[in-house]
Amino acid sequence: MNENPCGCTCGEHCTCDDDCACHENHGEECTCEHQEQNVEVIDFTAESSVKFNEMQDRYQRCLAEFDNYRKRTAKEMAARYDDGIRATCEKLLPIVDNFERAMVSHENKDEAFYQGIALIARQFEEMLKGLGVEPLATEPGDPFDANKHHAVAHTEDENFGQNEVALVLQKGYAHKERVLRYAMVKVAN
Repeated sequence: MNENPCGCTCGEHCTCDDDCACHENHGEECTCEHQEQNVEVIDFTAESSVKFNEMQDRYQRCLAEFDNYRKRTAKEMAARYDDGIRATCEKLLPIVDNFERAMVSHENKDEAFYQGIALIARQFEEMLKGLGVEPLATEPGDPFDANKHHAVAHTEDENFGQNEVALVLQKGYAHKERVLRYAMVKVAN
């Protein structure tokens, strides 16, 4: 660094004149304005340490809160997607039922009309399966389960035990373990 006439070693050009007070100090310490501007005093006291810890804690909490927000939003988006699938499939189920009724009522299974209906019904079933919609397995003789079945009729029949499904009137469906439509059944005894 260049030494200024006043003895300052800060490297800046001293603009003070020869009558400057620092000249009288013979270079011991410069009191020029440019020297004072470059001095930055950092005082780490106990108070500033506490303040730093508080700010760091707030920062970490803010990061954690944002991470929780991101996870919650992703979960809500997935739930909305599943709700959309359920709503759409609930509207398609009557169409699937009508195709099944058409296949049951048609006598000649070798006819092209029947083959076309069966093909469309299979496509609907595959589409529902691809979306995660499965039919509820309900057969006559199964115990009645209020979580899967909707009893619409009651019958006395010695061939079935107490509270057993005697007849399945309409298939039930579920999406990801959640019932879309309860199976309509006739319950015995």
